[in-house]
Amino acid sequence: MDKEEEKAASEEKDHIPPENERSGTDKCLPEAKEKEKETKHFIRSTLWTTAKNFTVERGWQQIEELISHHSQISSTRQRESQCDAFIQQTWDIHESWLHHSEFLKEEELKDSKRYHYRACWGIPTRRKPIPQATASVYFVIVISKFRPDTAPVEVFYRLESSRLIRRPEQCQFREKWLKDIIENKIACTERLAFR
Repeated sequence: MDKEEEKAASEEKDHIPPENERSGTDKCLPEAKEKEKETKHFIRSTLWTTAKNFTVERGWQQIEELISHHSQISSTRQRESQCDAFIQQTWDIHESWLHHSEFLKEEELKDSKRYHYRACWGIPTRRKPIPQATASVYFVIVISKFRPDTAPVEVFYRLESSRLIRRPEQCQFREKWLKDIIENKIACTERLAFR
């Protein structure tokens, strides 16, 4: 009896109604459908270098390409065809944020080589050209010893206050994450100053 219940629950969960049975927002809320189009984020996939062509410098350059504010599109035709990708960057960060990035270390493991980088973010202002706090994002580029040299490297990142590891091509980066880190640091500093 338990197997029959599990099978029924599984079929119920896996059931996707046909197109004509779905309730779409275009019929009942056309303005919601339009707003959804405007706010959709696109994750631009980066073509990572192969293990054979990888250097510490090339890894740093590709991380910079990923997090930079402006795409460099060479020809006018490419610019027109990739207009959405040009406007919607992989990382959803306002241009007032400034960063510097650096190579930290190389790590040799039995199954891979790992290259560690850090990008440090802050918002300098006219009144405070040196930010009160900064937020770091740590990148790891992994070269597997079991994959062919022609395979692309794997790239992961995490925020300084988190253990959650993300992949750039699977997750849209949010400016809010950096703001939260900085706000928490400032609040902690202010609490310690009053003691």
